[in-house]
Amino acid sequence: MAMTFLGTAAWSPLRQFGLRLLGALLALLFAQAALAQSPTASQPASPGYVLGPNDGLSIVVYGQSEFNVATRVKPDGSIVVPLIGKVQAQGKTVLTLADEMTRRLIQGNYLRDPIVNVEVTDYASKYVRVAGKVGAPGLVPLDRYTGLLDILLRSGWVQDVGSELIYVRRAGSGQEIEISTKDLARGTVADIVLQPGDTIYVPPSEVVYLTGAAMAPGSYPLKRDMTVSDLMAMAGGVGPTGSSGKFGLKRGDEKEVDVVGSDKLQAGDVIRVRERLF
Repeated sequence: MAMTFLGTAAWSPLRQFGLRLLGALLALLFAQAALAQSPTASQPASPGYVLGPNDGLSIVVYGQSEFNVATRVKPDGSIVVPLIGKVQAQGKTVLTLADEMTRRLIQGNYLRDPIVNVEVTDYASKYVRVAGKVGAPGLVPLDRYTGLLDILLRSGWVQDVGSELIYVRRAGSGQEIEISTKDLARGTVADIVLQPGDTIYVPPSEVVYLTGAAMAPGSYPLKRDMTVSDLMAMAGGVGPTGSSGKFGLKRGDEKEVDVVGSDKLQAGDVIRVRERLF
């Protein structure tokens, strides 16, 4: 039986189609690999704020003002709604609570097709404690999927006298986590997703002391990798009678030694700016 071979002209469209198909498959594989490596791909989605005791609520049934109510979740987790009566709110989100109320209104033959909206007016059941050297210490509500960086910003951030190293104590396990706020702000360490009852503590910064012929002698917060030059910059430099570059360091019980601007400082160090010789 005679065999028929396709010429070069007939193979050309098939070759182009095959190359296009191969390119599309490769693009799909690369896209899937990039998505798998994306930081947001592994981040759990927020389920929404879950209601609890003492949360304040505003409930509106559009076009039916007699059902509208401003209330607070009771200690047993319930609320009382006109005509409907007692409704369990604890453990629900605003969406699931609105759905429950819609179902109850229809089942009770109060309304045929109600539109129910539930809003949280006061987040009181879930919060973290922020203590220490921040702008506004106190209780901060967890009204959404919240990280440590967000809470620190909402608390006015760390004061100048606060330590760069702060601590997060977990409510459930009691585990204490140490983290650098500088690394946190730069994104070089992973943020910490906070849970209700967690405590954030920002301790006072360790200090170094500046004496002698400086523009502003006194105590200064010790920063990471802080040098004598950094300290002098914070203090406004050498005073009129001081000698630039002539510094003495007293560390603990050791004798005073000469240091230069690039020398690093430790907590409790005392730097003396020496007088200029006329």
